[in-house]
Amino acid sequence: MRVIPHLFGLAALAALAACSGTSAIPVSTARPAFSWTSSAPLILPQAAPGRASYAVKDPSIVHAGGKYHVFMTTAGSDGWGLAYTSFEKWSDARTAKIVPLAQSPMGPGYRAAPQVLYFAPQKTWYLIYQGPDPLYSTSKDVGDPLSWSAPKPLFAAAPDIVKPPQGNGWLDFWVICDEAKCYLFNTDDHGRLLRSETTIGQFPNGFHNTVAVMSEKMEDLFEASNTYRIAGSQTYITLVEAISPKGRYFRIWKSNGLGGKWEPFSSAPMNTFASRDNVEQLWSEGISHGEMIRTNPDQTMTIDPCRPLEYLFQGNDPAVRVDDYIKIPYQLGVITAKGENPVSSLCRQPAQY
Repeated sequence: MRVIPHLFGLAALAALAACSGTSAIPVSTARPAFSWTSSAPLILPQAAPGRASYAVKDPSIVHAGGKYHVFMTTAGSDGWGLAYTSFEKWSDARTAKIVPLAQSPMGPGYRAAPQVLYFAPQKTWYLIYQGPDPLYSTSKDVGDPLSWSAPKPLFAAAPDIVKPPQGNGWLDFWVICDEAKCYLFNTDDHGRLLRSETTIGQFPNGFHNTVAVMSEKMEDLFEASNTYRIAGSQTYITLVEAISPKGRYFRIWKSNGLGGKWEPFSSAPMNTFASRDNVEQLWSEGISHGEMIRTNPDQTMTIDPCRPLEYLFQGNDPAVRVDDYIKIPYQLGVITAKGENPVSSLCRQPAQY
């Protein structure tokens, strides 16, 4: 998530999508490879003394210790920040208290787009986020929102590929590891998916070799990438948010290794993962920045193809129009996959964690 008003205004996005030509999702009578149903909004902005609360967005979620732990960006009259909530059942999500992480040693300031993971080799929780360069904080207790450490940078200096004239910044950072290396993926709002790497032993230090692994039109490969390993296989999938005339949506690619090439995983037009066209009961203008709900919280980011896919996403009421991006009333909901899909078709036996 990058805050650039001229780029993110709803009118600007609509104009961009309308002018995208072949980038829009083509009209097709083919049955989508994925089919979903949506919950109602489950996590909403909460009022706070002396602060107008506009939105909750950019969710990251793990299930540990019998609870869901959700980290998110908050948008309010005091700007952007990070926050946390937890609950045992989704029916409790609306009333669960949202705690600003600025109250922790992480402190106040611009923070956005978190990713939470448990780094098993160190028995430590990590929160990866932008501020605007990639930062991290650590904790030994994911359930204690006041335990997060002060921010530290993942890079000593931004690589040349993200600086002019080669690039125009970076955002929405995502870490995933295999047996030997940890990779950091990010987008740049200009049609590129970038990848950096370090060894398991050096993490969170040593990220280098930042390269573009995918390049497309800006609106077709926009932001909010998230990458997973499919349990019981060497198959990885990556999701990247794109823009169409119907709103934000996610596309899906696959690879046989985190250091390899990515190719479309879905046979749907624009290799669509989730959009207005294949989500029933959708209350939102589109499907935007989110994360798969997993049973394994560690750095491998593994999803079980034998369980119904669930995806926590940010959405906004299409009837509400605002001129200021920070005031778009984003809320969080869950889409659940219906029937077989390209991921569930890989189910062979129960995954072992």
